[in-house]
Amino acid sequence: MPKLDLDAMMPENSTSYPPPFDQPVQGRWKRRLGAIAGLTELGACHVMLKPGAWSSQRHWHEGEDEFLVMLAGEAVLIEDEGETILRPGDCVAWAKGVANGHNVINRGAADCTFICFSAGDAKAGGFYSDIDMKWTADGYSHKDGTPY
Repeated sequence: MPKLDLDAMMPENSTSYPPPFDQPVQGRWKRRLGAIAGLTELGACHVMLKPGAWSSQRHWHEGEDEFLVMLAGEAVLIEDEGETILRPGDCVAWAKGVANGHNVINRGAADCTFICFSAGDAKAGGFYSDIDMKWTADGYSHKDGTPY
């Protein structure tokens, strides 16, 4: 099994979110491990959040399962049920189709790092819990279907 060299992978901090929804993720740096490894059915991202950064807008997936493993630092998981502190070794999972909007926010003074895995139909899209936005294979739109 080939070992991935994280130091050789250039992290990216781009987002396709339309303004102003792009601002909270500006301090998010990702390495797309699954794509680099040639995986075709399992997504895997190594994510580092700078202090104050969000992993994403609070969302849920129609057709994809997600699994997160906290590696370093501390962050706050925000879900419909409330907030949970995540520390190294903590694991969190979300089943596809369950409308439990979630994201991770680094409210601390130091960077935090986690790996997030996903599997299923990414093109099925999903919804954002706190904002008037959803995504489909065609991109982002308002919940009534009007494109951004």
